[in-house]
Amino acid sequence: MREDELDREVQEDQELEEISRRLIIQEELLFNSSSEDEDQLLREFEALKLKIWMAIHNTFPSSSSSGQLDVLRSAVASIQQQEAQDQRWTCRPHDRLPVWRPLNCVRTHNTLLQNMVASRLTKAAEDELSGTHSLSSPMKRQVCRMGKRVKDDLLTVARTVKDCYPPHMDILNIYAGFYHQRFSARLTELAASALGIDDCSYLLLWVNDCYPQTVLKHEDLDGQIKTACLGSLLRQDHLEPLEEQYLSHKEDQVKLWLRTALKIEEDSWWSGDTPEIIDTYYFSPLAADVIQVINSSVTEFHHVIRDQSRIQRITAHLESFLHSYETSMKEFVRRNQGNMDSVVKAHLVCEQQFRKYITDPTGSLTGQQQRRCLDTLSALRDCGYRYFTCPIRMLLKVCYSHLWTSVWLDGELPVVDSLLSSLSRQLMALTDLNATCRESLLTVVHQEVVLQYVKRMMKTKMKKREQQVGGAQRMKEDAQKINDFFKDGGCSAPLWLGDVLCRIAEVLRLQDPGNVQLELVSLARTFPDLSDAHVSALLSLKTGLSAADVRSIRRNLEENRLLDVSTSHSPPFFSKVKVKWINNKINQIRL
Repeated sequence: MREDELDREVQEDQELEEISRRLIIQEELLFNSSSEDEDQLLREFEALKLKIWMAIHNTFPSSSSSGQLDVLRSAVASIQQQEAQDQRWTCRPHDRLPVWRPLNCVRTHNTLLQNMVASRLTKAAEDELSGTHSLSSPMKRQVCRMGKRVKDDLLTVARTVKDCYPPHMDILNIYAGFYHQRFSARLTELAASALGIDDCSYLLLWVNDCYPQTVLKHEDLDGQIKTACLGSLLRQDHLEPLEEQYLSHKEDQVKLWLRTALKIEEDSWWSGDTPEIIDTYYFSPLAADVIQVINSSVTEFHHVIRDQSRIQRITAHLESFLHSYETSMKEFVRRNQGNMDSVVKAHLVCEQQFRKYITDPTGSLTGQQQRRCLDTLSALRDCGYRYFTCPIRMLLKVCYSHLWTSVWLDGELPVVDSLLSSLSRQLMALTDLNATCRESLLTVVHQEVVLQYVKRMMKTKMKKREQQVGGAQRMKEDAQKINDFFKDGGCSAPLWLGDVLCRIAEVLRLQDPGNVQLELVSLARTFPDLSDAHVSALLSLKTGLSAADVRSIRRNLEENRLLDVSTSHSPPFFSKVKVKWINNKINQIRL
């Protein structure tokens, strides 16, 4: 067709509104006309309707133009005119109605749209030239093509077609409803066709994510489409079996992946392999691999499954893995293999990585799952710490045996200096441990050094006032040396560990019962885990106190220790100091 003929046809179509108006006027004048006039008017109405429906049918041309939109706008105006004329004729006698009334243009229009939508989705499903060849199955390609057609057509309606209709027709939601119904019907047929796991996952992806999130919430559609009225593409009775199929498969897959990762790691331990060194410290890829497995599974789950609470079926396998991991590591440490030092160092890094992942506030674990996982990780970490601290405990036992002896009190035997010198040599073996893990381990060693010091002190007998005052001074000096040693070694632990020794030393130094009482109250408020047994153990060192003084101090301590509940407390310390041996003495004092 020549361009001038095409322009002429478009111009004629744009005059649909004027033709419609003219026919309505002729219709009003028909009452006194001959039958030949009525027949002629009928033919003209039929011609008008044909042009209107052709204009509607061409709503989605291959390339839109302002002329085509004007034709559509004119056709829609004609539909409204004829609908209004239908309403006017309803008030007139039936025998005076034109044979073509009512035209029911709106109803016919909606039926035509429904048929157009069905045809366009059917063609899209069958179109093999639409660029979906990268998808692995015919079902995936079909769903993708249909979904893309829904998205593109709804965007066309929102961006251009909608302006050709009056707001009260809500044309975007009419189209959305028809596309939803047709797309839903086809997906329901596919869902009932015994899908393989890949096709099942892809179908769920479209139902639960691509369609509601990418299509309906596109920036040009979001807020305009009444999504609550549309509902899901699949009814619950069709959706549930697919989601269960997907979850069962994903659980088996995650379990297999985690089991395989741990098996590879265990084989490496038992074969005597040394972990690789990255950035000067031993490293194992186990945590990174496991976290990647969980993360990828969780991410996929969020897009595929509607009920997000069911994520626990995936994350529960991380709990099981960590239990198995802890058991394997304890068994490995118990066997004392030649490569144990490097393996333990590498897996302290793993524990740190797992802990960071599990405590991430944006993670998918429930509060209970987090707590259980952290308990398991703490046991795993303590297993590694014990490997390094056991030799240190032996060193402490030997060195601290000389505390509170006369040569220590006189300063002739530098017990702590000797201890720290030996400790420095042992800690040199930690240079190839990750810096953060090394600092954490040093904090544990620091606590152990102070803890054993206090335990040794509480078993000491100091009968003379000079011993108590001199011992207190020596304790403060030792506390400063210990603090400086660990600070210089890279441990940024708070000063409370040094403070606890100084506070106990002050209890030893003071001789006035009232001052001793005040210092103990202050100590109890700072360290709420200071028990009655600990207080009795400390008071047993004060041989200058009478039984009445001791009872008075203990009674006043119980009355005053909890008055200042707002005070910031230090971490637990005294609860780790076992003083069961003092219970008999407590009973004697109470008598």
